[in-house]
Formats: sequence, C-alpha cells, structure tokens
Amino acid sequence: MTLSLDFASLRAAYASGRTPEEVIGEIYDRIASRPGDRTWLHLVPREQTLAAAAALKSIPRDAPLWGIPFAIKDNIDLAGAPTTAACPDFSYVPAESAVIVAKLVAAGALPIGKTNLDQFATGLVGVRSPYGVPENPFDKRYIPGGSSSGSAVSVAAGLVSFALGTDTAGSGRVPAGFNNLVGLKPTKGLFSTRGLVPACRTLDVISIFALTVEDARIAGQVAAAFDAADPYSREAAAPTLFDRQEAPHTFRFGVPQGEALAFFGDASAKAVFADACARLQKLGGIEVPFDFSALNETAALLYDGPWVAERYAAIETYMRDKPEALHPTTRAVIANATRFDAVATFKALYRLEALKRRAAALWRDLDVIAVPTSGTIFTLEQLAAEPVRHNTELGYYTNFVNLLDMSALAVPAAMRADGLPSGITLIGPAFADGKLAALGAAFHRDTGLPMGATGVPQPAQEAAAPAKGSSETVRLAVVGAHLTGMPLNFQLTQLNAKLVRSATTAKHYRLYALANTTPPKPALVRVDSTGEAIALEIWEMSLTAFGSFVAEVPPPMAIGTLELDDGTWCKGFVCEPGALAGADDITAHRGWRAYRQHRDAQGTAQQ
Repeated sequence: MTLSLDFASLRAAYASGRTPEEVIGEIYDRIASRPGDRTWLHLVPREQTLAAAAALKSIPRDAPLWGIPFAIKDNIDLAGAPTTAACPDFSYVPAESAVIVAKLVAAGALPIGKTNLDQFATGLVGVRSPYGVPENPFDKRYIPGGSSSGSAVSVAAGLVSFALGTDTAGSGRVPAGFNNLVGLKPTKGLFSTRGLVPACRTLDVISIFALTVEDARIAGQVAAAFDAADPYSREAAAPTLFDRQEAPHTFRFGVPQGEALAFFGDASAKAVFADACARLQKLGGIEVPFDFSALNETAALLYDGPWVAERYAAIETYMRDKPEALHPTTRAVIANATRFDAVATFKALYRLEALKRRAAALWRDLDVIAVPTSGTIFTLEQLAAEPVRHNTELGYYTNFVNLLDMSALAVPAAMRADGLPSGITLIGPAFADGKLAALGAAFHRDTGLPMGATGVPQPAQEAAAPAKGSSETVRLAVVGAHLTGMPLNFQLTQLNAKLVRSATTAKHYRLYALANTTPPKPALVRVDSTGEAIALEIWEMSLTAFGSFVAEVPPPMAIGTLELDDGTWCKGFVCEPGALAGADDITAHRGWRAYRQHRDAQGTAQQ
C-alpha cells in the first residue's frame, strides 16, 4: 500500500520501523514519475535531503515535525536554493532561510523544494508563471488556483505532507479549495515574514497547506512566534494559540444575505455551499444571514485602491528598468499603481478605518463567518478569455480578510457533480486561529472526504494532548467586552479558555459604562446596599494562561474577587474607583449585553 504523507500516517510508519531516508526516497521517486511537472521550480538534491533525513538521529523523536517533508513557495527563502518569485531575472540565492523555514526545520521537518506560483504572488489563478502551469490534479483542464499553485498541488498530489504558501488576497485559500486541501491563513503577524519576497508588506502572511486541519494546526503551532526583527510581527499567545481545542457545541455562523451570496452562475458551487451550511447546523451552528456590504466594499479597495502600489514598491526596480521581465498580466495589474498619489492613499486609509468599524460590529452577533472559498472555478480556456475579470471573481470571498485583520481557514466541503472539489472558508477576528481550527477539524471530519487527490481516507481523530503548562485551572468572571461575541472575547479564546456557564453576581454590585474607552467597557463596583445582580460569564483557563491574561489587563481595569449569586466567589473584573468620573450608571439593565442591545436599538430608531 502506498504510504500516505499525512502526519498521523507518517508517525505510525516511523513507529513501525520505517526510516525518514526510506520515506524521502519514495517521495523523490514519486516526483520523478511525473515528467514535465510544472509544480517545482527547484528541488533540493536527493542526496542532500537524504543526508538531512539521516541527521534526524540527533533530534528527539518527539519533535513535532520529526521526519515530515514539506514544500516552500518560491517567494520564501530556503538557504542555498534560488528564490525566483517566478521571475527568472529576479532570481537570487539566499545565504539564510526565512525565519519560518528555519523554525520548521529545527522541529524536524525536511524541505523538498521550491514550488511554482503566480509571478510575484500576484493572482489567484495559478497560471501567471513563465515556468508553466502546475496541473490541477482533479482535471487538467481547470486552473489549480494561485498564487500558491505549486504548493497546493504538491500536497494534493501526495508529494509532501504540507507546504508553505503566502496569502495577501486569498492565495493560501483559493488553491486549497481547488485541490481538496486545508488552507490555514493565520492572523497577520503571527508567523514571521522575514525572508519572504513581499507582495504587500502590510497585508502579507505566510500560509500553510495540509491534508488535514490537525496537520495544519501542528505546523502552525511550530511556526507561530514573535520575531522582533520583523516590523510586522505581533506579540500574541503564540505558544498556546494553536493548542488543540474542542469544537464548540453551539455557535452562530454568518452567511452573506441575499444576492451578496454570489456564485457567478455556478449551480454546482451553490449546491455545495448549501449542503455545507446544513452540515454546520448539524454540528451545532445557528445560521445568521448578515449584511456583507462592509466586507465587499473592503475587497474592492485591494486592487482598485492604493494597495496595488505596495506591489509596485516591492519590485520597483523591475517595473522601471525591466518591465519586459514580467508576465504580461502581472505587469498590467501592478502598473495600475501609477494611478494613485499620496492624497488617494490617505483617503483610502480613512475609508478602510470606517469599514473596519462596521466589520468589527459583526462579531457582536457572530462567532464565525462561513463563505464559499470561491464562488466558482474556471477552465484554463475560460480564464485566458477574461483573465482579470475572472481573477477578481475568485477574490470575492477572500480579498477583504487581511485588510480587515481577520483570521481564516479554508476547509474541503464536498466533491461537485463534475468531480471537482469545493470548499468553504471559516473566518474569525484576529487571533481566532485556534477556534477556527477546532470547528474546521470537526467539519472536515464530518464530510468524510479523502485527503487531497490521493484518495486516502482521513486518519482517525487523535486524542487531545494534555494542555501545556500547569494542570491547575482558574475561573474568571467577565462582565463586559470579554463576553461571548464581544470585541475582546478573542483574548480568552486565544488562551484556550473555556466557557463554563452564564451566571450573575450577588445583589451587591452596580454597573457603569466607562467614558472614552475603546472598545467600550463597563465597570463593576461592589456596594453595601442598592446593588443588583449583574449578568456575567464564567470562563476557565490554565493557571499559566491566567497569568498571561492578567499581565495584559490595562488600567483602570483590574482583577479582583467577585461574589456570585450562589454564594461562591470567583476571580473577576473590577475597576479603579477614579475611573467612574463621567461614567453612566447602567445598573438598571442588569448586564452589559442588555445595555449594548438597548443602545443599538436606540441608534436604529434614531436613524
């Protein structure tokens, strides 16, 4: 039986006596059996990779990626291998690997080679490369998706266990949908981008293609780390963000309402998404139609706005001195940068901030957004007839995500009647990566789909590993912006905190709406009399996570001890008395959520 390269199968093979050298030999044989393959732009020599496999003897066998082969999109540096970004004249050989590549190798992963892409990561189609088009493994008449075309195909075809792509506008998600893969698009700044040829530096992320959500999660756990030398890296709970979580028992998932749910005339894609929504409901989801306009308007800014000038800035020398070195469509897209000046840039930034405010309000009612990964797919012939318009259509559900600082996970959904795969994408706020992985894993398992184009069934679910750090837990009562669905709830979920129950305080508290806080926050104050029972939620987290959380609590907020309605006591949010100057007493609403709903209703009535 042919060895499957998913992590669970490889670990089982190694446990039964197979060696990394044997696995690497089989992989290179598979690659050699595909003559004329346009997936790879550079292969690490077989002997070099075999030597690296043999050297794994010096690395503990329990290293998270021990003996796991992976591919690297050719706009990410691998020491000693050329980086071309699919432009031969641009080629250079880096002395050092990108930070993320070095981290993966240190964890035991084995790089196999560099993969093809839409030139300079500009495109969602996978055909804008002078090196040819990686073949869609399900039907060679269709596009493979881009820009991370080669990375996706290398995983789907069973040539590597996972691959690094990039995602500025959807390049880590669209190819996942077209290749029956998981595509992890992390929160911006969670993975270092040092060693990446930029497309749009303010938006770029490195993404992960994998056969299962669990494999993507493990690779993401290794990759996530703050990099002080990367100006766009962000400090977050990276060591715990990708810890295994249980899927939620109930959740509210948003679906674009009305005609905003677009499929561009593709009835098969529409049917797959309807079935996917039914599957989410079966898993405990409550479908909530929502106004898609803020996301749609944001998406339009990406190429019809000054962010295209970032692409120009990344390759300015080539655009100015060697325009003929670029793929014609790539050159035409990036040349649009000259339409925008500094005034237009600032106007677009102002517009984006307004759209961010509208989009952030969605999380008051939604736990996650579910959209088709793409509304349709095109043949190579169809794309050649209208390359720009069809590329834009493929970005309909992807282009807004990084501009709005959201996390996303593309997951296989079903095989269409025509034999092509189709997927959905789960979208959350920044740092909801672990939460999306938990839900995405449950959804993917429920589909029963085989992995990639290999035909191999998904492995059985592995038991959850014990949480890292202390086994002791702490319960924390939250009353405001950390409640479920509120703007700061992600600070709990990213620490793997679990919602225990809803409750109320004892009748000894008053609640105030603080003035001039962003996001809006309440203050809970204990009083001897005239108090009321205030609604709250109780969350549980590890002692280690609790310490991290408390360290980030800003003044005037503090953590104290609250009395609950059942006579027990619990750690919870309190407020410094001096902050009450100018605050509104909202005790009559008996809780922050009820107060915010009252405010929203008032605002709607006044419009």
